[in-house]
Amino acid sequence: MSGFPTVAELAAEEDELQLPGFSNDDAWELGSALVAAARRADAPVAVEVARNGHRLFSAALTGATPDNADWIERKCAVVHRFGHSSLYVRQTWVERGTTFEESSGLDPRRYAAHGGAVPLLVRGVGPVGVVAVSGLPQLEDHRMVVAALRAHLGR
Repeated sequence: MSGFPTVAELAAEEDELQLPGFSNDDAWELGSALVAAARRADAPVAVEVARNGHRLFSAALTGATPDNADWIERKCAVVHRFGHSSLYVRQTWVERGTTFEESSGLDPRRYAAHGGAVPLLVRGVGPVGVVAVSGLPQLEDHRMVVAALRAHLGR
């Protein structure tokens, strides 16, 4: 488990990554930036960007499988239910001394508290969607999304 950020660190990250707004064009730019980053890293990932349940961007790079789409759906379900990144939710349970799977009471076929799905938070509004990556180890999936959001914000 070493190397995983704390819930406090993930909360600060979510605060930092709040957007001024989020349009269809923003979804295209963010998704395209993720695909470009994945190509540079030769990462076999699937990428999805959605706003209010409407899929605005979806791509599967070479090496991604249908399982990655399933992982994205399950990670995004966690974000929608809890309003935080899938890694934040995972770490909440870890810091309680248990696991999401053991203690949440939620169906693991529908929910996956594994890193890689991050809420799209609009400052003053709250969550308006989700951006997700699947195909790498969960911490790398999460970091890829965070890096793309930071670049999108011009940081």
